[in-house]
Amino acid sequence: MDLLQRVESALDSIRPYLEADGGNVSVEEITPENIVKLRLLGACGSCPMSLMTLKAGIEQAIKRAVPEIEGIEAVNLTDMDDPNAVMPNVSR
Repeated sequence: MDLLQRVESALDSIRPYLEADGGNVSVEEITPENIVKLRLLGACGSCPMSLMTLKAGIEQAIKRAVPEIEGIEAVNLTDMDDPNAVMPNVSR
């Protein structure tokens, strides 16, 4: 399995949790320095908690499954103070 397939497999392990909140993630690129650049999709793209999701969920899942990855970056991270940030509307 190549690097991208291993990263996608790691993401598949957490996608159900992202999708439950109306979000998802896609790999934009893996740089020669083994930095994974992701795009947060759906609710994840506009949620003020997206940094926490990226660090606590997505980054940990990828680094645990693919230890040679040096870092994770989102190309469209929403800042917690962004006035356009929207919390996902989830009823449980």
